[in-house]
Amino acid sequence: MGEIATSNRQITLFYSSKSVRAKQTLAYAKAEGLPILEIDILKTPLTGTQIAALADRLHIEIKDLVNQEHRAYKSQFEHHDFSSVDWIKTRRNNPEIMKHPIALRGDITILVETPTDSIKI
Repeated sequence: MGEIATSNRQITLFYSSKSVRAKQTLAYAKAEGLPILEIDILKTPLTGTQIAALADRLHIEIKDLVNQEHRAYKSQFEHHDFSSVDWIKTRRNNPEIMKHPIALRGDITILVETPTDSIKI
């Protein structure tokens, strides 16, 4: 998967198949009949460019895409202030620590906090 392509006709959802919130979001969006392109971040590695693009679309820094409260992060790292390149490497090597789900549709990108957020876009 190269650059992040978006469409007004479907929602692209970046999520972890191990996440309860992501599963609920998928189920809710499907029940609403929304067309979804599912990208499981545990099965489809994101490039550094894609990670940076997601952060840019969300108007946050790359480090803010990393869930430093996730048990996988806490078991391997302490809170750090890495460079953007190091945050990308950390996220690429540990995909489960990325904040998710992230939904995109056209020019709109949101970090999904509740399953119903998917209809906001």
